[in-house]
Amino acid sequence: MASPSARDLRRIPSLTGTPPGIDLDDLPADPTEMFAAWLDVALDHAVPEPVAATLATVDGDGVPDARTLILKSVDARGWAFAGTASSRKGEQLAACSSAALNLWWQPIMRAVRARGVVVEASSDEAAADLAARSEAARAGVDPQDWRLWRLVPSRVEFWQGSPDRRHVRIVYTHHAGTWQLEPRS
Repeated sequence: MASPSARDLRRIPSLTGTPPGIDLDDLPADPTEMFAAWLDVALDHAVPEPVAATLATVDGDGVPDARTLILKSVDARGWAFAGTASSRKGEQLAACSSAALNLWWQPIMRAVRARGVVVEASSDEAAADLAARSEAARAGVDPQDWRLWRLVPSRVEFWQGSPDRRHVRIVYTHHAGTWQLEPRS
């Protein structure tokens, strides 16, 4: 079968997963708890690569860039990921600390988006992260160049798709030290 041309992309099926149930009247007050619950559902449904995330950054000229990476942890300190300071990602984060993360779990038609400021973890945390990698993954990595970063979110959105296109968005925003749920439309 020939590949579809650009004008035929709408003919390719999308949103083919099966969304799990969701109780909109029983949402946690903190997006970290919501993420943990949604990750558990993704794991229960054997979603492939559930911690693979797309990180979007901008360079010093404001030009956006994105790449896929592995989310290391999500807790009250932020959403952790790692790499080298000398990488394009590291250089872009040094130029502009604002970034966004996106996870897409196709089989269950769910996505999670977080945006905010990225901060560096301590050098001890970065060293521990590097030490936790396989020997092959550490090969050729200068330990002084290795960084662990945390995206400290100001906004987190949980999106659940629906075949009828009546998608659900649950949005948390951080104001004055507390999380608030935005009203749903």
